[in-house]
Order: sequence, then C-alpha cells, then structure tokens
Amino acid sequence: MRVVVTGTSGAGKTTLARRIAALLDVPHIELDAINWQPGWRGLTLCDPDEFVRRVAATTAADTWVVDGNYALVREMIWTRASHLVWLDYERPLIMARVIRRTLRRAMLRTELWNGNRERLRVLRPSHPVRWAWNTWERRRSETSALLRREEFANLVVLRLHRPREVGRALELLAGLRSEE
Repeated sequence: MRVVVTGTSGAGKTTLARRIAALLDVPHIELDAINWQPGWRGLTLCDPDEFVRRVAATTAADTWVVDGNYALVREMIWTRASHLVWLDYERPLIMARVIRRTLRRAMLRTELWNGNRERLRVLRPSHPVRWAWNTWERRRSETSALLRREEFANLVVLRLHRPREVGRALELLAGLRSEE
C-alpha cells in the first residue's frame, strides 16, 4: 500500500502520516524533511533536481506513507500511490492548529529538520501561520481540481472534513491492509 496524506499547512499531515505508517508497518516519508536543509535552505528552490531525485529514491519502494504538498513531485507520487488521505478541514480549525503548533515549537525550540527551528518573530510570507492563512483556499480548490484529472483516477481518496473522521479512515486503511 502506498498512501499520500495531503492538506494545507497545519492540518496534521505529518502526525496522521506517522500514525498510518505505524498502523500499516510501512516507511513514513516526510517531504519537508527532504526539502529543508540547514539554514532553512529549501531544495525545491536551490536544487530542485536533487529534491526530485531524493523523493524518487525514497518512493521507489513498494510500500510507504508520504506527507506533503510539493507540486514539483506531486504527479510522480500521486500516480504511484494507491490511496490519498485529504485533510480538508475548515480554516478556523487549521489556524488554531498551526498557531498552537508554532507556539509550541518556538517556545520549546524544537528542532524540525536539519537543525532548523521555528521562530515567532520572523513572520515572513513563508512562515507557517501566514502560509496556512494565505494558501488555505487555493490549496483546497487546487486539490479538488487535481483529483478530477484522469491520471489520478487510480487513487482511492479519503477526504476528511473533521478530525473525528480520522479514526474511521485508520480503520478502513487497516482493513484494506489485512486484505492484501
């Protein structure tokens, strides 16, 4: 089984992807961990070919759970995936989650990827709180449009509108795994 977990920033993609990977006993691939190099240097901008190469190498396996929204590798991942879990939550929930997460990470000085840490005082356009607010509507309409494309007809889509639907999605995925 190859599962993609998608949704806007702050939806809980990584948390859910980790749960699914543990449930299915398959590798978890976090695209942010591949992209973000020391000093918040993003491979998608400074070395996109290397980013694509790394993602292709990690998704070459027969089973995995990937989380992330990188357009640069979306088609490659989605066409290989068997399932897509879309965390399509309302903006107020997303904002509450991303603000809470950002505060927790900044106060605890949590290392994210390759030594990078979130900071509260740097609210640049790509800061997670601003990014979540500014991209929520676009991400939702973009994902809807993408899922109507023929090349993604292979995907079994689980579109979750509320966090309480996660349990049912996990049960469904576990049941499908046991049928393999």
